[in-house]
Amino acid sequence: MSVQREDVTELPGMEPPVLGPTGRPITDFALPPILKSHGPARIVALCNQKGGVGKTTTTINLGATLAEYGRKVLAVDFDPQGALTAGLGVPAHDVLTIYDLLLGTTKDAHEAVHHTATPGLDVVPANIDLSAAEVHLVNEVAREQILARVLRTVSADYDVILIDCQPSLGLLTVNALTAAHGVLIPLELEYFALRGVALLVETIEKVRDRLNPAIELDGIVATMYDPRTLHSREVLERVVEAFGDQVLETVIGRTVKFPDASVAAAPITTFAPEHSAAESYRQLARELIARGAVA
Repeated sequence: MSVQREDVTELPGMEPPVLGPTGRPITDFALPPILKSHGPARIVALCNQKGGVGKTTTTINLGATLAEYGRKVLAVDFDPQGALTAGLGVPAHDVLTIYDLLLGTTKDAHEAVHHTATPGLDVVPANIDLSAAEVHLVNEVAREQILARVLRTVSADYDVILIDCQPSLGLLTVNALTAAHGVLIPLELEYFALRGVALLVETIEKVRDRLNPAIELDGIVATMYDPRTLHSREVLERVVEAFGDQVLETVIGRTVKFPDASVAAAPITTFAPEHSAAESYRQLARELIARGAVA
């Protein structure tokens, strides 16, 4: 017979567990072990068809914190807006981009890789040209698998490849899901953002059935959390009720430091390394490593 948590907390001499924003006991995730070698990469798509939920911010800062922990990380900008590229201070014009790799004008993905100011974190940039990719790819054979072929050429050099998807469920996003081993869903704690998650999960299941049997949902990470507002707390509670342990324990709070870091074209771990937001992303990296979502 299982013992309910509230019964456990009432036992003499036992302290009640400290609960985090998700209503679960706070876990102190251990520092990840040092890797003895690098690669092949586990590919993770950061995906949500709603814009402004923290996909790019999470890609940049998760990539930077994984690099802090000794992982070799490649971030792929897969959004024509190029926010990831700009956020890492990488030029987006007059350089090879993911668009050139998709169209096959450049065969070797290494030629489009740029180092960033964060050691261990590289990026494949994007610009507005990528918006034309769906038109060019629609008549290609195995058009959903083109990104997977592109990333195969660099996978052995990295431990993690993070794909920052555009806010839609079109052909580019399907390419990202077909190439990925896992999906991380950043979710703004706002009601309208919550409504689309079920549709996205359904899309992931269709991709699993038809294109990529290996794909997994690595988790839903709550972003822009403001504990002072009832709305934010209620949405988080609903997400946990609906998705259970698929909701990560780490919750990313709302802070002006994120847009400030974007203006500085630096990860939060560089811009404000002691800030609680930087520690939140370090915890997110540790949690994903502990879950086996990344190496």
